[in-house]
Amino acid sequence: MTTPPGRRVPDPAPLLARALRDLRRETGLPVAFGGPVTRDGRGFVIEQLNGTRTRSLLSLRVQTGAGLGGRALALARPWVVDDYFAAEEITHVYDHAVAPEHLRSIVAAPVRVDGVTRAVLYAASRRTVDFGDRVLAAVASVVRRAERDFAVEEEVQRRLAVALSAAPPADRGAAAPDAAELDELLAELSDIAETVRDEGARLRLVEVCRRARSLSRGRSPAAPPAVPGAPAVRLSPRELDVLAEVAVGRTNDEVAAALGLLPNTVKSYLKSAMRKLGASNRVQAVHRARTAGLLDR
Repeated sequence: MTTPPGRRVPDPAPLLARALRDLRRETGLPVAFGGPVTRDGRGFVIEQLNGTRTRSLLSLRVQTGAGLGGRALALARPWVVDDYFAAEEITHVYDHAVAPEHLRSIVAAPVRVDGVTRAVLYAASRRTVDFGDRVLAAVASVVRRAERDFAVEEEVQRRLAVALSAAPPADRGAAAPDAAELDELLAELSDIAETVRDEGARLRLVEVCRRARSLSRGRSPAAPPAVPGAPAVRLSPRELDVLAEVAVGRTNDEVAAALGLLPNTVKSYLKSAMRKLGASNRVQAVHRARTAGLLDR
């Protein structure tokens, strides 16, 4: 249950805050709370409260298997109690923290990415209610969005780390980064930015992409003139894939479907390939790539 080696876990606070707001709004339940799983994977800490009247639950460390949330964490699936204090299927080691809030009906749900639980979310009522299909479906929907948000943020951090590691060390003898590979990473990173729901985070990510792209171009050797037949032009594998699809007459949307990319990613690759080839349009780009021996005729 621990985080895989090399995996960069994003700051969970804004992701959890958004998920808890969504839980209250979409389930209609008055209280939501939750927290991230600890690094050792043996429990989680409740760090976010929404709709509570006290701070009795804040900073509570929940062990795997203990209480309602610990049971959901251990089983890796949601768990519901209609009346918390009467529930016999859970341990009651955290009753002292739940009691001041007078919570009764509670659902706890794990947020999982790549088979690993990242956080546990709760939605609760201060009266005994029957959690019907609508409420449970709403919980599942919020959890899926939170899982996607965690996955996107982790992928953003991973790709950003790769892009930044491509920059050469300070010593003059270091090799320059592979501009084609760095362009490809930044194009995909820009595309991922468009899927981030938090506007502030999205704008920061776009700015980081812009700065990293500017830095990479400033450090990379100048591109050779794009003369037909010039062998020095280097295209990334993805740029070649896109041009090959364009060469058979496919639109950007059709290329995206064929390669499993988003249309904006295709546009980024195509624009980058055109820049390297000195082409002003897609037809000219295909022609110059073929002339340079980069595409099958």
